[in-house]
Amino acid sequence: MFDVNFIEDELDKVEQQFDIYFKSGTPLIKQVAKYVVSSGGKRIRPILVILSSKLCGYNGNGYIPLAAIIEFIHTATLLHDDVIDSAPLRRGIKSANMVFGNKASVLVGDYLFAKSFEILSKMNNFRIISAFAAATTLMAEGEIKELVQTANIATTEDEYINIIIKKTAVLFACAAQIGAIISDKPDKNDGMEQNLYDYGLNIGIAFQLMDDALDYTSKNKKFGKFIGNDLKEGKITMPLIYTLKNCSKKENKNIAQIILKKKINKMDLEDVLKLINKYNSLNYTVETARKKIKKAKSNLKGFNDSAAKTSLMELADYVIERKL
Repeated sequence: MFDVNFIEDELDKVEQQFDIYFKSGTPLIKQVAKYVVSSGGKRIRPILVILSSKLCGYNGNGYIPLAAIIEFIHTATLLHDDVIDSAPLRRGIKSANMVFGNKASVLVGDYLFAKSFEILSKMNNFRIISAFAAATTLMAEGEIKELVQTANIATTEDEYINIIIKKTAVLFACAAQIGAIISDKPDKNDGMEQNLYDYGLNIGIAFQLMDDALDYTSKNKKFGKFIGNDLKEGKITMPLIYTLKNCSKKENKNIAQIILKKKINKMDLEDVLKLINKYNSLNYTVETARKKIKKAKSNLKGFNDSAAKTSLMELADYVIERKL
């Protein structure tokens, strides 16, 4: 696990900020939002905001509300995703849509997006607002692209990487980029902002690829979903893409027939898992993630050694090593 003990006080302040922003005349908003935010998330995105700010030499407290906002936006996407996917679990417990219903989940997700930009608008920093706006726009596009590609066995690796860049990685990139912006580091002079953006983007891609692998392997209940859940939802992720690319025509046809079923049973899942293992697709997925982590670390080479840089390097390794 990466060491963030030296920013423990800052993370506590971020948690306190959640409570401040949760205040509303509508109790349901606080109930739903707090249920998701308090359900055991790793706070990687807020940690990225804090560490990147420290890496760039920022000494104020302005990153605290920004770290809270990045988690708000992430939470909003989780609320919407679980409704779209009809997900029964999130982080090992009942998803918010199962507890509060789909309507409440969607509307509170909308509220969190709106609240985030209300807070940002009061900061009067166009570069920060622009970074968040660009990220959330791309995230929505990524979700739509994923929906369009549902059960499409012709999805290529490049197409899939493009989806996860937009759906997942851009928020990691935005979180890291914020450190350079708040530290007032103009990208055209030193490249800090671009390097941090690229660092976040690379670990974000690796994070999703590891999720893809864990979906077919994790037996840890805390992972928060059932093995093969992506397959059951018709999601064509990296392990399946690589298998489809390398298997025989007959095997390809069998996978296609399983994916198009209204309900995939245990035997179907076992058949697909055998093919995924036969073609070492999980190893390929993890190795692809490792290459992204290597790139992420190279993005930090130009920064001076510091506790923040060490933690960001460790965070990159953690993305690969995590079990959930």
